[in-house]
Amino acid sequence: YRDMQDMEFTIEDGKLYFLQTRNGKRTAQAALQIACDLVDEGMITPQEAVSRIEAKSLDQLLHPAFDPDALKKGTVMGQALPASPGAAAGKIYFTAEEAKEAHETGERVILVRLETSPEDIEGMHAAEGILTVRGGMTSHAAVVARGMGTACISGCGDIVIDEKKKQFTLGGKTYFEGDYISLDGSTGKIYDGDIQTQEASISGNFGRIMSWADSFRKLRVRTNADTPADAANAVRLGAEGIGLCRTEHMFFEPERIPKIRKMILSKTVEEREKALEELIPFQKGDFKALYEVMEGKPVTIRFLDPPLHEFVPTDEKDIEALAKDMNLSVEEVKSTCSELHEFNPMMGHRGCRLSVTYPEIARMQTRAVIEAAIEVSKEKGFEIVPEIMVPLVGDKKELKFVKDVIVETAEKVKAEKNSNLVYHIGTMIEIPRAALLANEIAEEAEFFSFGTNDLTQMTFGFSRDDAGKFLVDYYKSKIYESDPFAKLDQNGVGQLIEMAVTKGRSQRPNLKIGICGEHGGDPSSVAFCHKVGMDYVSCSPFRVPIARLAAAQAAIADKRN
Repeated sequence: YRDMQDMEFTIEDGKLYFLQTRNGKRTAQAALQIACDLVDEGMITPQEAVSRIEAKSLDQLLHPAFDPDALKKGTVMGQALPASPGAAAGKIYFTAEEAKEAHETGERVILVRLETSPEDIEGMHAAEGILTVRGGMTSHAAVVARGMGTACISGCGDIVIDEKKKQFTLGGKTYFEGDYISLDGSTGKIYDGDIQTQEASISGNFGRIMSWADSFRKLRVRTNADTPADAANAVRLGAEGIGLCRTEHMFFEPERIPKIRKMILSKTVEEREKALEELIPFQKGDFKALYEVMEGKPVTIRFLDPPLHEFVPTDEKDIEALAKDMNLSVEEVKSTCSELHEFNPMMGHRGCRLSVTYPEIARMQTRAVIEAAIEVSKEKGFEIVPEIMVPLVGDKKELKFVKDVIVETAEKVKAEKNSNLVYHIGTMIEIPRAALLANEIAEEAEFFSFGTNDLTQMTFGFSRDDAGKFLVDYYKSKIYESDPFAKLDQNGVGQLIEMAVTKGRSQRPNLKIGICGEHGGDPSSVAFCHKVGMDYVSCSPFRVPIARLAAAQAAIADKRN
């Protein structure tokens, strides 16, 4: 059978009988070893070896796991969505600040939140694992955790949490700040107590399989990364560029957040421009650091996307400090913050709509991108071609409005710097209308990147943060086989993607097309991207090897067919 076998036999009256044989189950580490041994023995080809490895099983090699003996003694208290793989154990903390402080004293931390927001980023960095009561597979906690390679379980509706009292109840037990719990982000199981973990180990066989995979695949593989550390990690794991840099995560550091708040609360264009001027050095520094790490590889920078209310202060002290800094009353600040509240913010004043209302935001970000590219090109000698991505476009005129602002600013910077830098402007296809009108949008866009998190949300009419509450019933009733936010819905959302690819290239034959939603790291979704003729997929850093292997398997299967 040219594979490792699991044989069943018996001995009766001195005779040996083989009862049955089948391909044996194996760990990811063993699968790599067996595949390489069989190639070395001339039993199978490298193509067969690559095809035999289950792409998703590579997670076992890249993340910590529980010690098998220790896990047998563990008590499962609950289960929710396996939002980011790996095993983690530590003490419970309920705020980002306390998580960070505990981490700095050497504690292993599990951050437990109702739901996370960009303001929690430092606490998330400090945590071994993250557990949220709300949220789905593409919630803020899930996406950020996958990028960092941190175990995360989201949407655990069985938890009754009291963040003020710093306690929660799960499985009949009440947990307090400082109590130990353990999370398995690969299965979604939550365990009582402190279960021992073991570090991931990558053998030489991993490199052999990956090099074979790279020689077979047609799709390029990029990463979704917002920090130099994440980008460097992704390059180490084989990423060939950045397909999505979310700029909003760059605004939440302590010295920056007051400046973006001043911009939001400013009443005139002049005041907003003055506040944004202070952010340019920070943004430029971020982009320079990314360009340096990527050494000339393509970097796609998405302009500011989330609703503005995510940036406004909620803490009384922060409100008072902002009022004092802007020479406003506390009531005025609270009133403006209240006005920014939206009933459905994910479909509200965000994405390119921000740049239509406040073109000065697009000007600031363009200047930062172009200046950073010119300076790093001169300092390091890399050939950098910035890719600026305008999010949430639904109409050609909308994209043209923002594009005109970008081009005007970029050309102005090039003239100031005496540079002939080449740059590209494209868009995310994440609104169904954009897919339907892709040929028109391609008149203005030089590249498409499918933001399948939002495209799935808008096509199904599900909230990606709340759908986890009822989708379980859909799986039980066999209405849906899998979570459409984890595995691309090829029948519905896939039709829109295929249509957009065809229509876009009918208008612009050399249109570069990729995917930057979380589906970019799912093997079946990667196979679909290969089938419809995309140029690349982009995914979280720790899913890059999975995407590389899945892309090779798709190309091999395509050749066979």
